Amino acid sequence: MCSLRVSGCRDPRKSLCLTAIDVPACPGLPEQNREILIPLEKGLLPVSKNCTLTLFSAAIAMLFTRLPMTGGAETEKGRISLWVDLYQGEPISYGSVLEDLASVQVIYLGESHSIERHHDIQAQILDDLCKSGSPVALAMEQIEAFNQPSLDRYSRGEIDFDELVKAIKWDERWNNYAQYREIVETARRHKTPVLALNARAETIRQVARSGGLDKLDAELRRELPADVELHDPLYEKLLNMQMMVHMSASPEKLRPMLEAQMCRDEMMASVLANYLKSEEGKGRKAVVLCGAGHASYGLGTVARVRRRMPELKDRVVLLTQSGDLQLSQEEKAMAREVDITHEQLREIGRPIADYLQVRSLTESDDAK
Repeated sequence: MCSLRVSGCRDPRKSLCLTAIDVPACPGLPEQNREILIPLEKGLLPVSKNCTLTLFSAAIAMLFTRLPMTGGAETEKGRISLWVDLYQGEPISYGSVLEDLASVQVIYLGESHSIERHHDIQAQILDDLCKSGSPVALAMEQIEAFNQPSLDRYSRGEIDFDELVKAIKWDERWNNYAQYREIVETARRHKTPVLALNARAETIRQVARSGGLDKLDAELRRELPADVELHDPLYEKLLNMQMMVHMSASPEKLRPMLEAQMCRDEMMASVLANYLKSEEGKGRKAVVLCGAGHASYGLGTVARVRRRMPELKDRVVLLTQSGDLQLSQEEKAMAREVDITHEQLREIGRPIADYLQVRSLTESDDAK
């Protein structure tokens, strides 16, 4: 065996382009194999004695690489990462995902809020879409809409990140706010506006505690969109399974909790749709950062934006937890084990997303 040493240059249109720089070590390498469009671990690719590469070895290297599939974020050693097109049922390159995302108006990046890897991938996608030349807007569940004036000051460069945090009390309103620093700073670097989507937390909480939307105080009700659709059988079916994870959930309390979730979805959809219809938002692509539950299966916020703007094309991208979700002791105390089966989820009757960014389990998780 001999080894071909390569150097990498990331091109968002071509995934990771790797070019040979140590050709003399393998003098028999054919000219057409000197540029390889597959990611390779540690810059080394083992080749056969005659130094030729086969399509089979290239495919294996692509599918089982330990390098990141975004072309940017670090991947923990020994864990595999790849993109999957859930409609084609096949692995797909990051470059192909990005090309498709650039062709639509709204891109939902569904996250688990506390997994830092998710935010690294989101920042990479935002950066690459901004570099593509189309005007982009970043829309965030993680900031409440009433804080938009302070967010606009940040986008204009009048205040820095730390001053933004202080102005909107972000450290009090969203506990892992610091993980979004790279994302919002990427937006500002590209002069990309940032949109605050969420309803006031106290208002959503009151929907659940008061017994539902129709029992909400009139003043608080005015903070939410006039058009709120609470009849959503498929979403209700999914939420009825998922929300039992909350220790406080019971059959009599579940309906108000569902309505609170739907009110949050309606608020985010209303803010986003109004922006995209405005003079400032016309012609922009929206990159939406939200919890996966607001975008999975095209339900939640996604369905409510579609209701308001049926002509828009969108894509849903989800990022797997892969055993990386860590709950605090406080969160563990408020949660209980809920077993949602594969058979139950099949009843939803549609793919969970357009694209899934998959990371393999750790050895300890895989052994469970």
